[in-house]
Amino acid sequence: MTRLAVELANTGTLDKHGELVAAFFAEHEVTSPPGGDYGELSDLVRTALAQSVDGAPPGAVQRLLRDYPPEMHLSDHDGGWHIHFSRNGTPAERWAGQLIAAQLALVAAGDPAVTLGRCAAAGCGNYFVDQSRNRTRRFCSNACASRTTVAAHRARAAKNS
Repeated sequence: MTRLAVELANTGTLDKHGELVAAFFAEHEVTSPPGGDYGELSDLVRTALAQSVDGAPPGAVQRLLRDYPPEMHLSDHDGGWHIHFSRNGTPAERWAGQLIAAQLALVAAGDPAVTLGRCAAAGCGNYFVDQSRNRTRRFCSNACASRTTVAAHRARAAKNS
């Protein structure tokens, strides 16, 4: 899932207590690395997301594919066949790297179902997956959107005073 890439890029780790990560790890028999350390994977994913959002050549995605080559196979653990990119029980950094490499390669190839963005709030810079209807989301969270709106309102009020 592309949301795993975003979480890893924004936080530097995958929160094993978070709902998304906990479910994925349990379902695929992945054990979090000691101290949540994903080595250089976090920086590489952050660079890959930046290149994608900025429309730059996907050099970091190419490196992800080289360093964490996906192991595509079919699985039917949820009652229907679907593609997996890493084997159950693979060490967490490798598992995440393989999954993220495959997902970001699809994004780089123009997957129309996924739109990535970088938060427009001053001082934030977090990445997000834009799932809005018209794909025009500008902020990573409601907090960043509200903070930006309040700052703009205060600036207008001060200017008009």
